[in-house]
Amino acid sequence: MYKKSIAINFRFVLVFVLIGVLSSCASKKDVVYFQNAKSFETLVSDNSSINRFKVDDVISINVSTLDPQSSVPFNLFKGVQEGGSRPEQLDYIIDKNGEIDFPVLGAVKLAGLSPNEAKMLLATKLKDYLKDPIINIRLINFTVTVLGEVNRPGTYSVNGEQITILEALGLASDLTIKGMRTNVMVIRDFNGTKVYERIDLTKKESLNSPVYYLTQNDVVYVEPNNSAKASYSLDSRASIAISIASILITSSIVLLTRL
Repeated sequence: MYKKSIAINFRFVLVFVLIGVLSSCASKKDVVYFQNAKSFETLVSDNSSINRFKVDDVISINVSTLDPQSSVPFNLFKGVQEGGSRPEQLDYIIDKNGEIDFPVLGAVKLAGLSPNEAKMLLATKLKDYLKDPIINIRLINFTVTVLGEVNRPGTYSVNGEQITILEALGLASDLTIKGMRTNVMVIRDFNGTKVYERIDLTKKESLNSPVYYLTQNDVVYVEPNNSAKASYSLDSRASIAISIASILITSSIVLLTRL
């Protein structure tokens, strides 16, 4: 009678372990990107992604002309460096009003402008002081954060003016097998307003998503897929079941040894 009880307990544990293994297996439709894309198919992207400056952005601005001396008052430097080396240029931070304090010109509003629009604005304001100024503007603090079911979650610096969500996920070493590719969320902040948008990476149409191209300080969150959620739930239940089964087996063995 006791031997039969022990056998039943073992079967109980094996069933739970088998269910856990099967539930944690993700199907092909859960993990493959761009499943509806055909061979040699051409997709014309209608994305017209333009990064725009935001409050708290750190930017570098360099103004130059054919006459180097005439542009000096319009560039900020830390001061004369030792050994006669070239002084380090200072960056600008866009304040809560969306403005920077530019030399000679004073407050200039850049929030909401693209880099090209900002160049045109500064060129217009500088035309009374300089002839044919060359203006270079670069965003310094372009970072994106990738969280959730990815192999290397974290905040990553972006070199250049543009990055796609696929490139950002590549920086994080791709999604784990438990990541939900059909419902990746992008959290975007613009001057205090949060915007949430979701993208399905298993469909080719995701290439035309408004969040396919990321902007500075975007957060990409990958939630666990259904198999992962079921696995987490079963893991806890299986642990309890195994503990109970262990107690029952131990008790049964003790009773058997006493007979």
